[in-house]
Amino acid sequence: MKNYDIVIVGGGPAGLAAAVSAKKAGCDSILILERDTELGGILNQCIHNGFGLHTFKEELTGPEYAYRFIKQVLDLGIEYKLGTMVMDIAPDKTVTAMNREDGMFTIPAKAVILAMGCRERPRGALNIPGYRPAGIFSAGTAQRLVNIEGYMPGKEVVILGSGDIGLIMARRMTFEGAKVKVVAELMPYSGGLKRNIVQCLDDYGIPLKLSHTVVDIEGKEHVTAVTIAEVGPDRKPIPGTEERYTCDTLLLSCGLIPENELSRSAGVEMNPVTSGPIVNESLETNIPGVFACGNVLHVHDLVDYVSEEAGRAGENAAKYVSGAEEAGATQGADGKSGAAQAEAGGDAEAGGAHVIALAATDGARYTVPSTINVDRMSDLLTVRFRVGDVYKNSFVSVYFDDERVMHNQKRIMSPGEMEQIVLRKAQLAERPLLKTITVKIENE
Repeated sequence: MKNYDIVIVGGGPAGLAAAVSAKKAGCDSILILERDTELGGILNQCIHNGFGLHTFKEELTGPEYAYRFIKQVLDLGIEYKLGTMVMDIAPDKTVTAMNREDGMFTIPAKAVILAMGCRERPRGALNIPGYRPAGIFSAGTAQRLVNIEGYMPGKEVVILGSGDIGLIMARRMTFEGAKVKVVAELMPYSGGLKRNIVQCLDDYGIPLKLSHTVVDIEGKEHVTAVTIAEVGPDRKPIPGTEERYTCDTLLLSCGLIPENELSRSAGVEMNPVTSGPIVNESLETNIPGVFACGNVLHVHDLVDYVSEEAGRAGENAAKYVSGAEEAGATQGADGKSGAAQAEAGGDAEAGGAHVIALAATDGARYTVPSTINVDRMSDLLTVRFRVGDVYKNSFVSVYFDDERVMHNQKRIMSPGEMEQIVLRKAQLAERPLLKTITVKIENE
């Protein structure tokens, strides 16, 4: 297998956007590895509209949005392999993968972009009591069955969890003639976008019961009924609040988890809040030359933001490769290779660089990125984060060490929607002693 400058793991919206951006940034040796039989990732089964309003200034379906990037990949001549499973990423960025045509093979890469996306939280992680009959699906599996395979999971549906996929499937199942009886959500707030609650539940008279969970599943061969109950502040069911719904289908939409088994085995440092890699302003992990973007980094609410973030990762990976090639063109008088010189030089540069840590407190759960090297950042840097509760008429405040420099009021903030702030390079460069930027939620 020939060498490539950049290997991208994942051919979904993040991987495609990263590849296009890297190519436009001047890198010609790029390979996308996708385990599915076609490019586009999860967007291929998202046939509803609402995509592309930020990126293309028009409303598209998921497949239409994916095709815009697939066409760019094809037009730019970017190579890709389908049906290919990546098995391992070594610390030296050697990628081991396998498929039916090539068998198992290795690719030495100068840079790797992690774009594996995320998966749904399975039933086993939810501790739901009751039998394990047929008729229980994750919302994403049901979406694939209905939209791609042409199968209906059932006719009477209960949905646990109010993530965006569950909300969208409540509407989709209704379109196909099913009766969606209730959507139960463990938390006192929805995990999905407000627009999806309105367009997918309210418009069709589907009840959303917050602070409720499934306490029993009936049926040995197939689901026959589900019992839900209200939960208290401790998230435990309150006796006497049980409600029983006869149904033949239970859909689970209880959150998404970034796909980071490869990242962990490669030695990438992980953020315990996002379950994704810890990255700097270039979206580079603790392993030089390994970048992460999209839902493998942190779960996004809009694919437009995935594409924007992946574009930055692709551009920065191309810059990294270009810098490594320039270093490799020279051989040190002490006999060290150019790559060794570049690594040593990078360490020295980092030692003298102005690096700022980002912290999230008081309602803000995390920030992406986690650190900023002011010398390497672009003129404007978007920092994204999520809040841990519902906040009304509160303020997003940003502190430079102990000085408050931003104090923006937001009418409403919820965990289901991502928030962001924009930092200016000039603003940070004029504070050479700045060590920490803190994002917090304040009431006044």
